[in-house]
Amino acid sequence: MSYQVLARKWRPRTFHELVGQEHVVRALTNALDRRRLHHAFLFTGTRGVGKTTIARIFAKSLNCEAGVSSTPCGECAACREIDAGRFVDLIEVDAASRTKVEDTRELLENVQYAPSRGRFKVYLIDEVHMLSTHSFNALLKTLEEPPPHVKFLLATTDPQKLPVTVLSRCLQFGLKRLPADLIARYLGQVLEQEGIPGDEEALRLIARAGDGSMRDALSLLDQAIAFGGGRVEQATVGAMLGGIDRRRVVDLVDALAANDAPALLRLVAELDQAAPDYAAVLADLASLLQRVALVQVAPEAAPADGPDDPEELRRLAHALPPEDVQLFYQIALLGRRDLPLTPDPRGGFEMVLLRMLCFRPATLERAASAPESTSARPTPTPAVARPALPAAPTPAQPVSEWNALVEQLGLGGMTRQVALNCALVAREGRDFCLALEPGHAQLLTKTVEERLMVALERHFGGPVTLRFQIGDVTAATPASQRKERQAERRQAAAEQVNQDPHVRDMQATFGARIVAIHPLDETDG
Repeated sequence: MSYQVLARKWRPRTFHELVGQEHVVRALTNALDRRRLHHAFLFTGTRGVGKTTIARIFAKSLNCEAGVSSTPCGECAACREIDAGRFVDLIEVDAASRTKVEDTRELLENVQYAPSRGRFKVYLIDEVHMLSTHSFNALLKTLEEPPPHVKFLLATTDPQKLPVTVLSRCLQFGLKRLPADLIARYLGQVLEQEGIPGDEEALRLIARAGDGSMRDALSLLDQAIAFGGGRVEQATVGAMLGGIDRRRVVDLVDALAANDAPALLRLVAELDQAAPDYAAVLADLASLLQRVALVQVAPEAAPADGPDDPEELRRLAHALPPEDVQLFYQIALLGRRDLPLTPDPRGGFEMVLLRMLCFRPATLERAASAPESTSARPTPTPAVARPALPAAPTPAQPVSEWNALVEQLGLGGMTRQVALNCALVAREGRDFCLALEPGHAQLLTKTVEERLMVALERHFGGPVTLRFQIGDVTAATPASQRKERQAERRQAAAEQVNQDPHVRDMQATFGARIVAIHPLDETDG
């Protein structure tokens, strides 16, 4: 007996064998059991999610010799012939190969005649969106007033291309992409029934590569069985799909967290020896970052049975700021989209990783972790060259001293915003007391406080005590001082413009008026 591929061998033959698509199955079974049968059904969805399979089961339910029901017997001649694809009253048409209006008219010439053997004559038109405009016009009249013995089952991956007049005459069912976990569980059942050994991680890889399509996943499983010599294991499946060991992806994230460009490039060189699919590597990287983000924001929502070690995820979640994780994730998605446009896949992948480093918010912590031997970068100013602050500032000095200190710390993001809106209340040695405006109190998180403390400790070369008080700030903050300077510059610029004779001439001649004035050197920095 010839070998039958898994996608055909394990194609569901009844509604209860279907995996997923419960919303469609429920509607169809209720319609069959209550004999409320429409004359035209449209099944939409991406490839391999079960459109034609559901249509064939529905046709079998209509023509089973035991009667119309949602549970066809599967034993009668009609059921067996439909399963074998040779039932005379089930007319299957591939619209992609029969787009001409003549083909459609020839197909519909026999609609008026009663079925030869079955209860209904069923027309299953696959990829119906490929029909021409004239073909749709020829089909439209029959769809509107079909004979009682005819049912139309239409399937398409692109319902937007169907005319509204056709859509309005069909019951529409949108089939969903299948979740990877559901596909992996089903593949495990298939392997168990086939008596083929396999591991869970290999099945997860195949399920993710199936991209929501059960048929594609079963085809990949067939390929994996052949590739692995009768076994389905993670190493062989990864090699077949062009993937890499997840440990390497974790190493990439570690290098990103350390801001270590040389290490990143070294890891890419090692990856390149295995000739990986760099789009798949970016997908794995984005997937890992997504799970790290879950651990950071909602640890209880992170799946415990995922492909990554929970302890590893917690370590990465602590090593990376949440805003960096979000930035890296977005850059990975965009890089995967643009990778086919790059002259060289490896070069494109390297640029994505370097882009992650270049667009990170610049902070002193990250600058300190960068390699010191890079000649292209300016030599950092020695600590002894920094202006030293007195141990206890006099009342006239704290504002200007704190302003200067904030600029020297090289802060970024929310940490910089908190520092800019603080005023130095008191300082004894390395014990700082800061007053924060109430309007910015929501920015003061534990992470922000720790980053500001680390920046101060690195600046002074020793431990620092940092205390905050929330309330009305009487002293000027760096942010308020900046606003005052900007207001002064605007006022000076306005006076200069108002005195300009050319401006006065334009106002007198054309009735012009000054809307807004911004000095050219004004920045928000």
